[in-house]
Amino acid sequence: MSHSRIDVTVSQGTVDLDRSARVRLRWEIWIVLALAIIPSSLYAIISLADRATRDTALADQTTTLNASRDARPLFDALLQTSSILTDLVPVALVIWLLWTPAVSGFRKLGLDTRQPLSDLGQGLLLAACVGVPGIVFYLATRALGLTLSVEASAQEITWWTVILLLVAALRAALLEEVVVVGYLSTRLRELGWATWQIIVASSLLRGSYHLYQGPGMALGNVAMGVLLSWWFLRKGRVGGLVVAHFILDAVSFLGYPLAAALLPQLFT
Repeated sequence: MSHSRIDVTVSQGTVDLDRSARVRLRWEIWIVLALAIIPSSLYAIISLADRATRDTALADQTTTLNASRDARPLFDALLQTSSILTDLVPVALVIWLLWTPAVSGFRKLGLDTRQPLSDLGQGLLLAACVGVPGIVFYLATRALGLTLSVEASAQEITWWTVILLLVAALRAALLEEVVVVGYLSTRLRELGWATWQIIVASSLLRGSYHLYQGPGMALGNVAMGVLLSWWFLRKGRVGGLVVAHFILDAVSFLGYPLAAALLPQLFT
């Protein structure tokens, strides 16, 4: 083999990349991340710097994950739906980029219907492994002043806001797990990165766009990223990760507002 070529073992076999192909692949990764993730990371870093330099301590500040876009319900729903659809474009892009004549992008990522019960079971297991420690970690970092008060939703609970919050949870699950874990891990493996390097890169990226919640939650998301990246590299499927992320966000987005609406006496 020429010195300008390398063999990289990936989940679907061995890929032979020459130097120009490697450069092209690196540019592809940066373009995808610039479209899907890096703007959120930059916003989170700037937001944290802004909040950290205020007179009010981080622990006394609040951030809202799903704020209303307009006071009028119809336009609020339209604006939120538009934002969700826009965020899903990079997901479609990476599926298309990974598509080959032999293997679809869905199958390469493990986002198909070949193992529905397995994906559901793994998702429930991962959600339990992340959810309970995550609540404890959030409360601990709040007590230490490292995390803002995170309000999952400021929207009034109606039938249509419930649907929007569930779709928003699915959007986050697909965007983060498909792009940050599935796509990035697959491409970095094709470039010859070691398993630990892939896990570190994916996990730090996940933590970066959660910095707006404070360094505590960013660190917690790095830990979550380590588990989910390792799981994908071991199983080769993002299906279970998407299920787990959707469950965690759906419970987070709907749990508090539903409890407040159904049992207002507990929150007065």
